[in-house]
Amino acid sequence: MGIYAIGDIQGCFDDLQRLLDLIRFDPPRDRLWFTGDLVNRGPRSLETLRFVKRLGEHAVTVLGNHDLHLLAIHATGGACSGKDRTLQPVLEAPDRDELLHWLRHRPLLHFDPAMNAALLHAGLPPQWEIVEARRHAGELEQALRGPDWREFFGQMYGDRPTLWSDTLRGWERLRFIVNCLTRMRYCSVDGTIDLHSKGPPGSQPQGLLPWFQVPGRRSRDTLILFGHWSTLGPLQSDNVCALDSGCLWGGRLTALSLEEMSFRSVPCPTYCSPD
Repeated sequence: MGIYAIGDIQGCFDDLQRLLDLIRFDPPRDRLWFTGDLVNRGPRSLETLRFVKRLGEHAVTVLGNHDLHLLAIHATGGACSGKDRTLQPVLEAPDRDELLHWLRHRPLLHFDPAMNAALLHAGLPPQWEIVEARRHAGELEQALRGPDWREFFGQMYGDRPTLWSDTLRGWERLRFIVNCLTRMRYCSVDGTIDLHSKGPPGSQPQGLLPWFQVPGRRSRDTLILFGHWSTLGPLQSDNVCALDSGCLWGGRLTALSLEEMSFRSVPCPTYCSPD
């Protein structure tokens, strides 16, 4: 059995199919791990959701910030405009409720103990060991799957708090967890997260480091596979693998073979401007 981890698709369904042809994906035999952000800004979010859902046990996908944004629009009755226009076909689909119920029940973090490998969308604060990260992801999953899930999406947006404390409670605690798992790129040595710097390492303000390069990071003993950072991947460093290689922006869509620890990718047309 082969396991392939694939970076952010964001509705670039045709490019996903070309990548699966390249790696000769065989559903009865192989498994796919998706880093999240299945949807938004690319041309075929609806087809992407349907395809990954149909894969069933042959695929694992974690939730990314764009996936959560789609769920938030649905939960709050918001409208799609501007960069979110590509989500409208999902919201108008006859199988919308089934698809979004399935999406809302995806994990925020997937851990394979046999490989000591974790799959998530964005990052982890340096204070969390992988056991803690799994527990906190579980708190968020419980909120998303529970009876108050619509209320959660009304409280999800916001950049604070920026520093973890186990004394955090309620919506502030969940907001910090979701911001780490689906939005963070940089943080300071003490773990204060920055949610505004998006460029490659070297472009960030003084005092910030890529989250995976913070000295003493407690999750360092686990291989972490993530997406979200299109100006970074593909990258293998510091016991992490970054897999978002900017397909949406005219970059590439990348898969990592977890057996060989080697990248395969296909070039992508430009669907969006980075700004």
